[in-house]
Amino acid sequence: MAQATEKLNGSKLDGHNAWGKAARVLFSLSMAVLVFLALRWSIGFMRTPAAPEQLLLRLYQMIGLQEAAANLRAAGLAPLTGKVMMMGVALTVGVGGIWALFWVANDVIGHFSSMMQEWVRPYIFIGPAALLLTTYLIYPAFNTIFLSLTEDVLNVPESVPETLVGTDNVASALTEGARNVTFNRYLLNTNTLEIAHLTAADKPLLLVVWNERVIPLGLQNYIFAFTNPDMQIAFRNNILWLVVGTAGSVSIGLLFAALVDRIKREALAKVFVFLPLAISFVGASVIWRFVYAWQPANRPQIGLLNAFAASLGYEPIPWLINSPVNTYALIVIMVWLQTGFAMVVLSAALKGVPGEIIEAARIDGANEVQLFFEVIIPSLRGAIITVSTTIFIAILKVFDIVYVMTSGKFDTEVIANRMFVEMFNFRNFGRASALAVILLLVVAPIMVVNIRNLRRQGIGQ
Repeated sequence: MAQATEKLNGSKLDGHNAWGKAARVLFSLSMAVLVFLALRWSIGFMRTPAAPEQLLLRLYQMIGLQEAAANLRAAGLAPLTGKVMMMGVALTVGVGGIWALFWVANDVIGHFSSMMQEWVRPYIFIGPAALLLTTYLIYPAFNTIFLSLTEDVLNVPESVPETLVGTDNVASALTEGARNVTFNRYLLNTNTLEIAHLTAADKPLLLVVWNERVIPLGLQNYIFAFTNPDMQIAFRNNILWLVVGTAGSVSIGLLFAALVDRIKREALAKVFVFLPLAISFVGASVIWRFVYAWQPANRPQIGLLNAFAASLGYEPIPWLINSPVNTYALIVIMVWLQTGFAMVVLSAALKGVPGEIIEAARIDGANEVQLFFEVIIPSLRGAIITVSTTIFIAILKVFDIVYVMTSGKFDTEVIANRMFVEMFNFRNFGRASALAVILLLVVAPIMVVNIRNLRRQGIGQ
């Protein structure tokens, strides 16, 4: 009798545990669905300009503030208030929602077996990051490469005309009668895919017809990038930026790092040098526009440099108009911004140089100049490479300073600014994508050098 009672109680307990576990799993799944819906709602909220006003109207109506709702309908919502509400939703749902989503997912996984937990949990936590990288980095990179090969030189439609849908030899029909275009041969011709070799303006070209889409492919965008006179100016200026800007930032930063290393108020001195790094490129450009501002000689000079020159009796100089002085004037802004970064990193590396090496060099009779160039700089080789490559990449992509100061006029064009002009002013996405690919190809080996240097220092191993 006692054994039967124990079995009955045990079965009831197992039943309660099973129901409790099922309830917890159902609760976790319900929370996951709610969090997902909240994230989806927040995305729609931030994409709709009128969403903040509509949300406030619903809240007023729910709590009975009919008069406030009527006033809001009549006057509308202030733009600043709407932006603040969107920012609040983005922070609340973006940070809290993502945290809740991970917490709920981890709780759901906790109900699986140990083996399943070990297999599923890494994908749950790494999956969103991998998805974001694929969506916003990997896919755009491949799409940019594809766009850089597309051309708009045949004046053909983007899709197959209705009169040619379902017919054979669509590519040859599209180019029939076109000026300066010669149809050479088909490389591939099937019911779903046609690849034809053409000659357009004495240049080779591929015309792809697939899934009722017409895609001209070739290297004309890259030919333009390396042969167009304006692009040659941009490449020349980029080389100047890279050489002068990188060398200037690293050299001055190293000099400041060595000088402030021996003074009492080292932290205070570093603050003044590092402070420009906290300013955005656009903000720095606005500041330096007042420094370089120019007026004719018979007018008051509001620019700092020209006011100083006028006070000494010299003619004011149009810094942003005269070439190539204007390019160097823009490079000075970048050096001013990046010197603080170079100084901080190199100062930290400088403090890591063993004192025994310095003392040994002094005992051997080395003076301060020899000590700096033959002992300290070789010891800072890894840090100098890291700082140089980082500044190199930042300068290679420089856009803000040129766009704000001159918009690329007066022979100050750079690759990134030209990419912006081709894409948004001329709507030529193929040329803009080709310039982006060129920047990517230049940055890639610099990143490899940086990674190898970090591994040589034992970082990331």
